[in-house]
Amino acid sequence: MVPIEGGSIELRDFININKWLSSDYTLSDPGSGSNRKVITWMETIEPFYVMKYPVTQHLYHFVMTEDEVGPNARNLPITEVSWIDSLVFCNELSRMLGRTECYTITSESENTIYNNEANGFRLLSDAEWQYACKAGTKGYRYATIDQIAWYQENSNGSAQQVGKLLPNPWGLYDMIGNVWEWCWDLYDANRYGNYRVFRGGSWAEVENNCGSTIRRKSMPDFKIDDLGFRIALTKP
Repeated sequence: MVPIEGGSIELRDFININKWLSSDYTLSDPGSGSNRKVITWMETIEPFYVMKYPVTQHLYHFVMTEDEVGPNARNLPITEVSWIDSLVFCNELSRMLGRTECYTITSESENTIYNNEANGFRLLSDAEWQYACKAGTKGYRYATIDQIAWYQENSNGSAQQVGKLLPNPWGLYDMIGNVWEWCWDLYDANRYGNYRVFRGGSWAEVENNCGSTIRRKSMPDFKIDDLGFRIALTKP
């Protein structure tokens, strides 16, 4: 876990001004061209700790099933996990290590409770994720894409082992590309209900879709082969 000092970050999003009609659309982009408006806001970031890699298949299966995975998969990021799966993992890892669980998980995901006084493992917030990804830099990416990210042009059509490319200035690997990463936040409850945020781009995305401010959303039970997660701690 890498310590991250507090600070502030400006977030930006493109809001689709058209009415949201679909009730079962699982993976969505927030509109394009004249249908979009830009909004920005500032967030204050308190100090926290973040895992230097996305959660790997080895760690995930050891915590959840105590099973080993093959040597070729040990350091691949876990994928095909929902937002709900990631919370269950955080709670289980917290229990294993004698920490207080952060989440009270309910059948209605928007009513799941996060205990910010707990010392257990958790997902990053949307703002924490962008703050940690940018690591004090100003641009869309902290180095050229082929130095830091697995994406459509260099991934050979699949996720790659974590930690093989350059980290960002704060020592975090694979923040951009390789796999999208779930965040805690609801995307916009008024417009999209219980859709949750994920960040960063993936091995399957084109270059423009891999960066520090890219944001997508989906249902909390959505799973796909280029979406995983990273964990954080509020208290050491």
